[in-house]
Amino acid sequence: MKSRTRYLIAILLVISLCLEASHGGGEDDDKDEEKKKGVSYDETSLIINGKRELLFSGSVHYPRSTPEMWPSIIDKAKAGGLNTIQTYVFWNVHEPEQGKYDFSGRFDLVKFIKLIHEKGLYVTLRLGPFIQAEWSHGGLPYWLREVPEIYFRTDNKPFKEHTERYVRKILGMMKEEKLFASQGGPIVLGQIENEYNAVQLAYKENGERYIKWAANLVESMKLGIPWVMCKQNDAPDNVINACNGRHCGDTFKGPNRHDKPSLWTENWTTQFRVFGDPPTHRTVEDIAFSVARYFSKNGSHVNYYMYHGGTNFGRTSAHFVTTRYYDDAPLDEYGFEKEPKYGHLRHVHRALRLCKKALFWGQLRVQKLGPDTEVRYHEQPGTKVCAAFLSNNNTRETNTIKFNGQNYVLPSRSISILPDCKTVVYNTAQIVAQHSWRNFVKSEKTTSEGLKFEMFHENIASKLGGDSLIPGELYYLTKDKTDYAWYTTSIKIEADDLPDKKGLKTILRVASLGHALIVYVNGEYAGNAHGSHEMKSFVFEKPINLKTGDNHISILGVLTGLPDSGSYMEHRYAGPRAVSIIGLKSGTRDLTENNEWGHLAGLEGEKKEVYTEKGSKKVQWEKDGERKPLTWYKTYFETPEGENTVAIRMKGMGKGLIWVNGNGVGRYWMSFLSPLGEPTQTEYHIPRSFMKEKKKKNMLVILEEEPGVKLEAIDFVLVNRDTICSFVGENYPVSVKSWKREGPKIVSRSKDMKLKAVMKCPPEKQMVAVEFASFGDPTGTCGNFTMGKCSASKSKEVVEKTCLGKNRCSIVVARETFGGKECSEIVKTLAVQVKCEKIQGKEDDKKKKEDKEEEDDEEQDDDDEEEEDEKEGDENKYVKDTKKKNQDM
Repeated sequence: MKSRTRYLIAILLVISLCLEASHGGGEDDDKDEEKKKGVSYDETSLIINGKRELLFSGSVHYPRSTPEMWPSIIDKAKAGGLNTIQTYVFWNVHEPEQGKYDFSGRFDLVKFIKLIHEKGLYVTLRLGPFIQAEWSHGGLPYWLREVPEIYFRTDNKPFKEHTERYVRKILGMMKEEKLFASQGGPIVLGQIENEYNAVQLAYKENGERYIKWAANLVESMKLGIPWVMCKQNDAPDNVINACNGRHCGDTFKGPNRHDKPSLWTENWTTQFRVFGDPPTHRTVEDIAFSVARYFSKNGSHVNYYMYHGGTNFGRTSAHFVTTRYYDDAPLDEYGFEKEPKYGHLRHVHRALRLCKKALFWGQLRVQKLGPDTEVRYHEQPGTKVCAAFLSNNNTRETNTIKFNGQNYVLPSRSISILPDCKTVVYNTAQIVAQHSWRNFVKSEKTTSEGLKFEMFHENIASKLGGDSLIPGELYYLTKDKTDYAWYTTSIKIEADDLPDKKGLKTILRVASLGHALIVYVNGEYAGNAHGSHEMKSFVFEKPINLKTGDNHISILGVLTGLPDSGSYMEHRYAGPRAVSIIGLKSGTRDLTENNEWGHLAGLEGEKKEVYTEKGSKKVQWEKDGERKPLTWYKTYFETPEGENTVAIRMKGMGKGLIWVNGNGVGRYWMSFLSPLGEPTQTEYHIPRSFMKEKKKKNMLVILEEEPGVKLEAIDFVLVNRDTICSFVGENYPVSVKSWKREGPKIVSRSKDMKLKAVMKCPPEKQMVAVEFASFGDPTGTCGNFTMGKCSASKSKEVVEKTCLGKNRCSIVVARETFGGKECSEIVKTLAVQVKCEKIQGKEDDKKKKEDKEEEDDEEQDDDDEEEEDEKEGDENKYVKDTKKKNQDM
């Protein structure tokens, strides 16, 4: 009995001790959790709240879209495999006048970051003060130019004082809202300055001191996040130097200290465009190759610049930059998924996540197999954890290589990813994601015939009081409040000065530093001229009609934005610099330094804000009249039907600005043609939030600089990506979504591991027509496929039976699917193009059920991926990594 009692007492003591230990351990865990808040790093990666992360990031700039668009853009970024959103902070929109701040509407930075946090993503905050970004003045407020004795971006007391005040203002707001990771918020990384190495030499030792000062400024605020400087090879020890470019896996020399991770802050998804440019495009195969290459060489963070480019509303673009920005990004200007760029990058993110454990904990080894082929693999000693990247850098030829006893066929210029060093789950050149084509469909409700324009002619400035003996500088005159400033002067002509020969005219010559100008002589339009992004300076030289006596010359200097790059930006100049008259009998007459010049910034219509309802009542509008240069046009229109995105097509117009209900849509320039003979941009985005509810009239106002325009050619269009396609070769690997990780193994998600072409319409739309189908050797791209010499006769029949009436369908890419024995010797490709449409009325229950099952499968794929991430996160929860990774970059 006594022994039994002692036994029970012992058990109770053990339970009591366990409970006490458990309670004490909980307190310690809470303390540990608190300690782990924030972000640290080593040579391998960033460590966020105690956990290593592969960071897939995309640039989304809040002023380049509307708050109504933000949730959809962020949702699509997350669905595209991103876990981070990167944005600049735009100083000049937040402090347009010294000491007066604006964080409203599109400029609500806090709201934007909180929304990203709600969606479960991280944030990288690129603070500036200079950002470039093809944004007017590189984000620096104009008023900085007029601060006495200021020099931008160098060891200059006035610039540093204003910069510090701005930096503390922004970071103070972030801290107050608890938005840093160390406070439980989403901001995990900050950037101070931007690509400073590009200008540093111009400032010599003052540049070196400035960079150290900037780094110390943000570090001194102790915000619990690391700071980076992109393209800054000599970054101070307390910040991380990062890469910008297209192929950082090959061009980046790596971090400048052994204890810093390899970060890629800008992977350019395309080339930004300026007026006068032809179309530009960077293939997704090239982007995917660059990403796989970078991560194979110890990269742990990539940011796509841009992921969503958006719109340069109003006058926000830098000089000559189009209103449409980075339209070839994974999300286009309107926020639509641009396929296959969006889907193929989503797949590379998934493939790299399957490699995460090996990338973080494995040792890097390299096998050079030939002049164009190599294998990079990360293997954790003593385990089965291994991931390999098989690379073929030959841009023309397919290569077969042998690795771990197996042969692998590598298409030209491609990388295959093997998360277990055996199984190919992804190849950068073989796209199994769907494709899409963007359509601009004329609105049936809001037509050009229904637009009844009125006009108001701008007054031509003349005989302004002379305030200078030389023409003034255009940036200084306009102060970023307007694109326009008048220059006027007069010249007295004697009768014997004019040419005697009939038909011989005098010439007015104006040499300008940019960007454009419009000339009047004695109130008569004489013409216009402009420079370009590459060559801002230009010369206007045209015949003019002079009379005996006083002649009045009026020149309207025109800007297309402020400069956004280079050293000594505060000393950039624009506007007319040399004015002369050629062909007088008395010789060339120089008007530049011998005449009095009068100046007037802005146009009458701007000052009266005729683009608003209130301002439009301050001038007299004509219903019909001559379509002169410098004319304001006004009309009213109903909001176009449906919910699709809206744009205005400016065919028939010249150059100017657009407003809808007082909102600046942006600059347009139809007369500046590319080498292909087409305008660089034709359609201009009008967000639905700019327009009124249905049945209420919207006011459209256009300022047109050129004469003889065709208003009747203007159209409102609805934008969609309802044309979807697939282009899949029968030798492609099955989608990476078919694989998952179980411990060190890569296993299939299902028994059905057949290669499939998967297509999905936008939400609430169905496939209503098969516009092209061929299993054989078709060529072309989505929207422009062409039959080859060989095509299975049942191609269209199979696709129609599988896809019509569905929101989503999948077609097995195999010979048994399509039958026929034609061209058996070739590798066949399936090309399909279908049209999606919203169908009114009851949908077939069976088809709805099939769509729902396929959507559930897709959601399960995403859930499995998140679950795997969580498992790996738990394994790496407490990071005590003593391994030194091979830094063979």
